[in-house]
Amino acid sequence: MTPATTATAVEPPARISPRRTMRHALTLAWRNIAQLKHSPEKLIDVTLMPIIFLLLFLYVFGGAVEGSTHAYLQLLLPGLVAQMAMFATMGLGTALNEDIHKGVFDRFRSLPIARSAPLIGTVLGDTVRFIIVMVVLVGFGSALGFRFHTDPLSVLGAFALAYVFYLAVCWISMLIGLVAPSPETVQGLAFIWVMPLTFGSSILMPNTSTMPGWLEAWAKVNPVSHLAEAVRALTVGGDVGNHVWYTLAWAAGIVVVTFPLAMFMYSRRS
Repeated sequence: MTPATTATAVEPPARISPRRTMRHALTLAWRNIAQLKHSPEKLIDVTLMPIIFLLLFLYVFGGAVEGSTHAYLQLLLPGLVAQMAMFATMGLGTALNEDIHKGVFDRFRSLPIARSAPLIGTVLGDTVRFIIVMVVLVGFGSALGFRFHTDPLSVLGAFALAYVFYLAVCWISMLIGLVAPSPETVQGLAFIWVMPLTFGSSILMPNTSTMPGWLEAWAKVNPVSHLAEAVRALTVGGDVGNHVWYTLAWAAGIVVVTFPLAMFMYSRRS
């Protein structure tokens, strides 16, 4: 009698080189990007968010902060680059949680690929959301009168820095998506950490000396403040100082802490 054949997960090789791991991750990233063709509604948030935030903050705070909306726009838009880099990651955790509940990641485990490839591929595939939110933000801001005042290389460096920080923050969203009990709770958990980081910073108020002492102290160490100040200096001029290095250090620290935790939770959930 032939024993019944049962489906078992195919364990990946004991060691998979970083090159093969990245190839697996890029393949899965392309899968996520291709899915957007059939579900373009998933990009509605990153299309509308920058427009809504830019209009709201510009015309509510513009006159009070800088005396005119035009002057405030030159400071606000670089700050919103940092804020949108944060908000654009929030949908990632929800999508991950949904895929886990649908069994998508169980199917990935049956493939002879690197264990980290599905998570890395999900983060890299979400790059489309970052690009869209930045294009919409800069495009709409330019229509309202925003202009770059530095050279193209500095501008490119500003958005590259924002992208590096975005990739790091994606792992926090991934971790939330892995620990949340349901997709409905992911957004609520994400807001708990996104709101203090974004609004307790120099994004809207470059002069933090008007804040209460405790809030000013928080804003000065807040990585979002450092990112916002670095982007401002690189796009409209000013002293970059150590803001770039602080941002990169925060990004590295976030990945060092959250990536192993995400992998641990992934091994337990999937």
